[in-house]
Amino acid sequence: MSLRTELLKSVWYAFTSLDTEKSGKVSKSQLKVLSHNLYTVLCIPHDPVALEDHFRDDDDGPVSSQGYMPYLNQYILDKVVDGSFVKEHFHELCWTLTAKKNYHPEGTALPSKDAFRLWCLFNYLSEDSYPLIMVPDEVQYILQKLLAMTHLEVGEMDFGEILSTMSPGLSVWQFLELVASPKILQGISRESLSMAIQDLYEEVIQDVLKQGYLLKKGNLRRTWTERWFILKPSSLCYYVSEECKEQKGSINIDKDCGVEILPDRDGRRCMFCVKTTTKTHEMSASDTKHRQEWVTAIQTAIRLQQSGSRSLHRELQSRRREQREQREQRKAAREQEIQRLAELQNEKERQQKELEHLREAQKRAEEAIQQEQNRHKEQQEEMQRQLAVQLREAEEARASMQAEMQLKEMEATRQRQRILELEQLQDHLQEALAQEIRAHRDEEEYRHAQAKLLMQEEEKLRVLLRMREEQMQYVERAQREKQELQQEMEMKSKELQDAQKQLEDVRENRERADRDVQVQNVSLLNIYTIIQT
Repeated sequence: MSLRTELLKSVWYAFTSLDTEKSGKVSKSQLKVLSHNLYTVLCIPHDPVALEDHFRDDDDGPVSSQGYMPYLNQYILDKVVDGSFVKEHFHELCWTLTAKKNYHPEGTALPSKDAFRLWCLFNYLSEDSYPLIMVPDEVQYILQKLLAMTHLEVGEMDFGEILSTMSPGLSVWQFLELVASPKILQGISRESLSMAIQDLYEEVIQDVLKQGYLLKKGNLRRTWTERWFILKPSSLCYYVSEECKEQKGSINIDKDCGVEILPDRDGRRCMFCVKTTTKTHEMSASDTKHRQEWVTAIQTAIRLQQSGSRSLHRELQSRRREQREQREQRKAAREQEIQRLAELQNEKERQQKELEHLREAQKRAEEAIQQEQNRHKEQQEEMQRQLAVQLREAEEARASMQAEMQLKEMEATRQRQRILELEQLQDHLQEALAQEIRAHRDEEEYRHAQAKLLMQEEEKLRVLLRMREEQMQYVERAQREKQELQQEMEMKSKELQDAQKQLEDVRENRERADRDVQVQNVSLLNIYTIIQT
């Protein structure tokens, strides 16, 4: 699988996880955000106007995956440089986008980190067709690897029963559900499964052929130090500890390298060395089993370099795919051979049936010929007897025929006269038929006239009904206007009554005020009079 195919699989999940419409299209605003994130995680210089320029004729409308693919290839994937970005960060971005919408685990769910690693493994081993699926052979392979890493016997798991219930291919969500199912987790702790998933992820995705602690002999001080080694197809790196924070060195693996098992010496056991064109690196394992595992893994790395392959699992995947194709071809060939044999058997049975039918037909034909000969002989004898009888009857009939001829001549004269009468009757009938046809034509014309008159009457009726409906609407509108006028008059009458009442109140108040003023004037007059006096 090429780098472009690997990236396309993850981007396909990210695209389909966006809020797509029913037509399968995505808004341009979401594609801008996705493209910006891809630029960032793939370490590509940002091009903020490329998306608008690419979809200039469709600024407002959504974009399908086929419409986004040319932009993705031209402005993003064509600019990707292998090794210039961290693949894990790229896959984590795509996983975050797709898991948020599609991955909703329930019950005994996998941790998010394990689900992400299994998602990466699924993309790596899935078929290069969309929508992405994993065939049963790859599912069985990855499950066997996980169980082997958890030190569970592979024979304890009935893969036949599990794979028999599978469809021709699993989606990634069905695959995650299968790994988290009780059938798989039976007898496996969560910690063991998580460690197995991590080891398998590092082995398949990160191309780690083997990792672990070894004692290494220094090149300068020649002292033995424990280091954490990670073997990949092109390098053997060693670190201070398994956290891999501080790298102490690296041994480049190429086709000219070699690995040898060394005898025990200087109190060191289980020794081996890796020879390059410039140096020999001596190491010591904890036991002979681990030493053999390391030697085999390093030999595998050297073999990959010699064959020009970049990844062991890509090579194994290609072999499994070739084996599946060969198996399918053999299966198809077997089916064709079985079909051909069945056709030959059917043809043989058909020929045997035809042969039996021919034999029976031949037998029936011989019997029919014999019967026909007997019947023909009997017919000849019967014909001779009949000829003798007919000869006598002919002689007798000749005399009677002469008398009949005279009778027939008389009958022929009567028949000619009857024919003349019939011809006259036929002429009368033809004339009557012509009169009937004319009467029928007149009746049809009268019927058409009646139908036309009826249509005119119906049209007048429709006009009258329409006029009646308009009159009814006019009456209803007049009644509504009358009611509205009555309501308005009642409101104005009520307002007039309220105004009259207010006017009476004002008059009463004015009269009361006049009386008060007169009383005050009288009081003032009395006071003035008193003052003067």
